Amino acid sequence: MNTDIENLFKDKVLGHPAGLFVLFFTEMWERFSFYGMRVLLVNFLTMALIGYNPGWEWSVENAGALFGTYAMLLYITPIVGGIVADKITGYRWAVIIGALIMTLGHASMALETEFSLYLGLALLVIGTGFFKPNITSIISGMYKDNPEKKDGAYTIFYMGVNAGAFFGMMLCGYLAEKIGWSYGFGLAGVFMLLGTLQFGFSGKLFGAIGAKPSKEQKAFETKEQKTEDLGEEANVGKENPFTVLDKILIVVCSVIGLGYAINDPMSKIAGIDIFSAFKMGDLEGQYTAILFALVLFLILVIGRIMRYTPVVRDRMFAFIIFAFFTVFFWLSFEQGASSLVIFARDNVDRMLSGGAATTFNIVNTLLTVVPLLIISWVLILLWKKTFKKIPGSNIVLVICFVFMWGIVGWMLNRDFNTTAYDVNYMAIERPVLDDKGVQMKDEKGELQFKYIAIGEGTKVADTDKVVERTVSIAEPIEFALGDEIHMISKNNEGTAFGYLDAERLETARLQAKSLNRDSAVVKAKVAQIKDSEVEITVSWFSILNSFFIIVFASFFSKWWESKYNPSAAAKYALGLIIMGVGFGLLAWGASGVEGTMKVSMIWLILAYLFHTLGELCLSPVGLSYVSKLVPARMIALMFGMWYLAIAIGNKLAAVLGGQIENITEAYNLSTFFLIFTIVPMVAGVLVFALNPLLKKLMHGVR
Repeated sequence: MNTDIENLFKDKVLGHPAGLFVLFFTEMWERFSFYGMRVLLVNFLTMALIGYNPGWEWSVENAGALFGTYAMLLYITPIVGGIVADKITGYRWAVIIGALIMTLGHASMALETEFSLYLGLALLVIGTGFFKPNITSIISGMYKDNPEKKDGAYTIFYMGVNAGAFFGMMLCGYLAEKIGWSYGFGLAGVFMLLGTLQFGFSGKLFGAIGAKPSKEQKAFETKEQKTEDLGEEANVGKENPFTVLDKILIVVCSVIGLGYAINDPMSKIAGIDIFSAFKMGDLEGQYTAILFALVLFLILVIGRIMRYTPVVRDRMFAFIIFAFFTVFFWLSFEQGASSLVIFARDNVDRMLSGGAATTFNIVNTLLTVVPLLIISWVLILLWKKTFKKIPGSNIVLVICFVFMWGIVGWMLNRDFNTTAYDVNYMAIERPVLDDKGVQMKDEKGELQFKYIAIGEGTKVADTDKVVERTVSIAEPIEFALGDEIHMISKNNEGTAFGYLDAERLETARLQAKSLNRDSAVVKAKVAQIKDSEVEITVSWFSILNSFFIIVFASFFSKWWESKYNPSAAAKYALGLIIMGVGFGLLAWGASGVEGTMKVSMIWLILAYLFHTLGELCLSPVGLSYVSKLVPARMIALMFGMWYLAIAIGNKLAAVLGGQIENITEAYNLSTFFLIFTIVPMVAGVLVFALNPLLKKLMHGVR
């Protein structure tokens, strides 16, 4: 193994072994696929069945329940995948197995049937379990004899994570929204497959690093572990084996937790509730069961911790406090995958015209091309160092980049050549009434109306008031004044429209016929040809998180290394409070918004900025404190607890995010965002107040 590490460090790229950049690209394509699919799922599920880009017309609540379970399980299966790799497959084969399973998952989702969707999500969860924990384990193996370089290696590696997320959400989102959902889901699968091949062909570079463990290696590692345990026992006290009761509690908690994860979407979507017998008053049976499991889990954890020496016990209690507050951060942060997608689609003004459109196109070009040039340069360096050893891997990488440059060029060309047209159409005008039947007014005191576009099958009553309306459409097509066109709604609010070419027109009519509904196809006439115009995709806003991480990560890294480095509790408090500020800005921007009124996109951009700053404060802190506060013998369990906290946060995020329509209807949009302003801010104040206690519990650990 040591010889393989020495050989790996002979071929260096940017001061690190070339193998690190093979892993960089492998992770980049996996994150491309993961985030590319993630940004589409809730949007696709909730989009109207009849429209410019038809979805499945689920309620946001049902879509959130399904997505929440998927997101939750993504943090549970890696625990099992890590064990399988350690004992059976080795890290490299685990990564390949996981990547292949995920490729099949993405391919299944591209088919857009109900069975293929559920199968695809299940395969992605299983594949992630194999992939996620083991690719980082390979890096640990590579830097075993060079620990001083490990921090720099992980920094480079996580740039690959963010680059993949950035391009995945941008390109999969663009294809899905402009061409069709299956193209977005399919593109995620294509890059997952190419990433798998690229890693699979690179085996010669790594030698025995990450390979299937031999009997001799297992025996050596067992002996080494026993030596470590003896040394640790001298420091932290006697061994603390799992008792029969501990094992029973683990099984019961796991079964109930997994049952809840599956039951939540199943009860909402299919009406099958396996926990119905546990219903208590208005409290659903699944929530009664999960609260019971939570009590049992606390008994398990506290019981185990109390068997340790006082110093170790205190440090582990400090860790649990951090894990508890982690839930509140992620339940807010992960709104980016559910409610903020719906908000961007239905409530944000995403149209830019004239100079604003040109400025956006230039900025978007720089945002896309500059990072892609830098990563392409890294590819060239890797090619020069490793082509003779792993030609297949390099060729696959080149194919990936040629493909990606082609999509980027097509996207930018399409946006630069999009023209705006004002078109006139006929609509039914109806007053917007409050609960008492009184017509509502906007902030300026003007009466509010809603307009229902008159489609091919719309029945107009004699009492209906028909008016001519004007709407702007943006298409990379040339029309002349007076041209008659067909268009259809692009969102669920009926406030934005898209041009229907012959193929889309036929699809809309056939879909309407199969559902026995109005086709919603609207006839319109071109009234004015305007300057260039661009409609920003819903998914574009999601790339801002990755962009802001790349911009600000080095600043935070230097801050943490300086003499002004805050305590762990202060970092947590900052992360939570800054997160709350981001949602506070959204609540402010959305105040007074009613009906079909739109919010300026600047509020959403600022929200993503503050959410990212909050993430940079809190996210890196947690995992580093697992190894600092927890005895080596308990690290596996506590890592599991940490990921469980994130899993719970993800599930709660989707469940609460699924209430955006219900809360907006009952109160208003601003109230929904105020929930995510107050909760993390209160949590931040509490964790800051606990700073003295946490310092005491940590016994000198910084």
